[in-house]
Amino acid sequence: MTGGMLPADGNGPGVRQRIFDFEDYGELLGLAHNSLLAGVLLGLVGGLAGVFVIRRDLPFAVHGISELSFAGGAAALLLGLNVVAGSIVGSLLAAAVIGVLGVRARDRNSVIGVVMPFGLGLGVLFLSLYQGRAANKFGLLTGQIIAVDTPRMSWLLTTSLVVLVALAVVWRPLTFASVDPEVAAARGVPVRALSLVFMLVLGLAVALCVQIVGALLVLSLLVTPAAAAARVTASTTLLPVLSVVFALVSMEGGILLALGSTVPISPYVTTISFTIYLVCRLATARRDARSPRDMRPSAPRRAATPV
Repeated sequence: MTGGMLPADGNGPGVRQRIFDFEDYGELLGLAHNSLLAGVLLGLVGGLAGVFVIRRDLPFAVHGISELSFAGGAAALLLGLNVVAGSIVGSLLAAAVIGVLGVRARDRNSVIGVVMPFGLGLGVLFLSLYQGRAANKFGLLTGQIIAVDTPRMSWLLTTSLVVLVALAVVWRPLTFASVDPEVAAARGVPVRALSLVFMLVLGLAVALCVQIVGALLVLSLLVTPAAAAARVTASTTLLPVLSVVFALVSMEGGILLALGSTVPISPYVTTISFTIYLVCRLATARRDARSPRDMRPSAPRRAATPV
């Protein structure tokens, strides 16, 4: 009984072996240099962009953009074009629509609620018309690491550099505009322009993440690491550092585990990132519970009643 569990038909590897099968792992690891490099790029991009996703309350926008990125990639797959380029076009279109029409939070959520099902429906339509390999279809939804060949790596590297340079240029004013937009606008910071610029940068970041972890679980890179970091620190310096570290651990750990199984990479990445978030949340809860009583806000004392 290999792997401890057998499938229903009695043939092939068991469930446990399919999830954790490290036979010939050394040979597979030697072929995964592109995937590991892609994981580093996505860890940097996801960790840094995620800081502003959390500060500006944009997790729902990430999900909406990912659906249009999925639709763009599916359209490119159907037409025999570059899938990465199709994902980028879909992401940028969604980001531009959300950035222009969703200036206020209430309007933004409504726009995302309209755009997201439209993108998902288009993606499903394109995939249903595609007659190629099933792995190419589901890779856009659940992620894949074996498809990171040299041409796709070039696209990922170029787009990652664009995102990182753009974030470096707008980091300080965008931080100011995210923390206190009214004061930033009064100081002459172009708040609306920065918002649109960041939405476009976020669109590029989402398109990158979709290529590896899939459209359905892209939040595990662009939200969870930054949310975990925000649980343990409010420092403007330490927050992005921890966010990047958590994203890198999730990505590289997910890739290394996925190499030894037949399961897509996304369950591993999401499990690691969620575990990190859970540990950070529990650590914060224990720290708050152990804080001295005199540091906690006390209830106002009632005046003594004269006898």
